[in-house]
Amino acid sequence: MRHVYLVTFFVAALLVSILGLRGVTFTRPPLDVFPEWAFPGMKYQPKFRPQAASEFFADGRSDRMPPEHTVMRGMLAEDDHFYRGKDNAGAFVRSFPSDLTVNLALLERGRDQYAIYCQVCHGVSGDGNGITLRYGMGSLTTNGNYHTDRIRAMTDGELYNVIVNGSASKVMMPYADKLVPADRWAVVAYIRALQRAQQGTAADVTDAAARQTLGIQ
Repeated sequence: MRHVYLVTFFVAALLVSILGLRGVTFTRPPLDVFPEWAFPGMKYQPKFRPQAASEFFADGRSDRMPPEHTVMRGMLAEDDHFYRGKDNAGAFVRSFPSDLTVNLALLERGRDQYAIYCQVCHGVSGDGNGITLRYGMGSLTTNGNYHTDRIRAMTDGELYNVIVNGSASKVMMPYADKLVPADRWAVVAYIRALQRAQQGTAADVTDAAARQTLGIQ
């Protein structure tokens, strides 16, 4: 008879645990059936929440500054030419990084990224006549016409810097969070191609030096 009582008790406890109190909202945390000291696990872990206080450090803060001269993995950007468009003296460069091959594949990549991020304002041909003008946003002046003397005179590094940090007037916002360095240079290459397309002459295909510059065989 004793076993019958035990079996009945366990069946009742099982039914209550499975079916009982379903849909009930509790305001207090559940009971700890097995204490942490007896069965240590990962239920409770010592940790600091952001900007929490800590008595361990002298300044009373749990947040710590990273060690000096350390960078996140994959974020080391030592090449000023490639990552910042500048030379060792801090001046904007007038050429593309030596590790970057300027070819048709790069131009096609630049065209794709230009169509996504730049064309809406700067227009298909880079004349500043983008779709935003139809909605009263900006003008041919503020939208950046690549074929003006001012922008044609900008170095490759300056164009790269505008992509990274935005224009000096802040009409154009930074695109560093959208374009990786290689894609920024690809856009610069495509901008140069748009400019060259507007200024091309017959001499470009007849003059040997010009043909070499354009990569024409």
